Amino acid sequence: MKFSAQEIQKEVARLHKKLGALGWTEKACEDITKVTLEINKLKKEKNAIVLAHSYQTPDIMYGIADFVGDSYGLSMKAKKTKADLIIFCSVHFMAETAKILNPEKEVRVPAVASCSLAESITAKDVRDLRKKHPKAGVICYVNTSAAVKAECDACCTSANALKIIEGMPQDEIIFVPDKLMAQNLQPLTKKKLIKWGGTCIVHEEFSDKDIREIKKLHPKAKILVHSECTPRVVKEADLMGSTTDMLNYVKNAKGKQFMLVTECGLKDRAIAEFKDKEILGSCILCPYMKEILLEDTLECLKSPSKNQIIKLSETTIKKAKRSLDKMVEIVENV
Repeated sequence: MKFSAQEIQKEVARLHKKLGALGWTEKACEDITKVTLEINKLKKEKNAIVLAHSYQTPDIMYGIADFVGDSYGLSMKAKKTKADLIIFCSVHFMAETAKILNPEKEVRVPAVASCSLAESITAKDVRDLRKKHPKAGVICYVNTSAAVKAECDACCTSANALKIIEGMPQDEIIFVPDKLMAQNLQPLTKKKLIKWGGTCIVHEEFSDKDIREIKKLHPKAKILVHSECTPRVVKEADLMGSTTDMLNYVKNAKGKQFMLVTECGLKDRAIAEFKDKEILGSCILCPYMKEILLEDTLECLKSPSKNQIIKLSETTIKKAKRSLDKMVEIVENV
């Protein structure tokens, strides 16, 4: 596609308004304008929307995304739109969730990106756990494959996990796959949590020592920690929660300094969207999330490969949706 000098200039200004806060020069913005312009034009022609998780790179979040957020929230956004095609810039399980909630729509991913949590457990593993603990309810964190969700009683997100645990009728809960999240939740409930061994390769790397050093340098800073981190890290936090919880905290808090203990994409979002706040400390890149590239997203729109199109059986969609519906039911009644 060809674009006029005026169109390019306008696009550079649009991109630089957000990306400039992250150190992007106008020249760097200009380098991606032809791709962002083509993607945004194709979206209109194909009645498509682009969803981007908060861990995506800034060029995707602010260049082409219609919605940016967490995985379940984005899938619900897609459900409310009239788009026929969903391009989900995320790891694979998130796009599967979008397909479960939007079975009549085509869902595509720019890259078949994995996730250490989703890869840590299979549907067979869940069935085996049920046999060992027949009286326990089974809750799966949203960071699981559609096949695993289909074997569970209820799904949960990092924001509502405790509500789902408390809303289940059983006194014992099999909680998969994140053992660190389960460890963080166990002190908050009287129910017995039966843990799996999965971890997030990003969040397990954060150190409580590093956080204490930040506190010494910035004693007024609020420490916001993802619930996938270790209990030792969570102990240092002013907030344990989801990515959405963290952003809402930064938005509404009176303080000016915040440390976001999570993947680097959320730090980028906070810097770009809350320019009056100071975002401190370290972040760790997710190698899976960063597999999603702007150019691949364009190809995904124009001429997708078979691997880029999410395919799930009707049976899997039906069974997995039950676990998601149960989550919604509990949240609405708690």
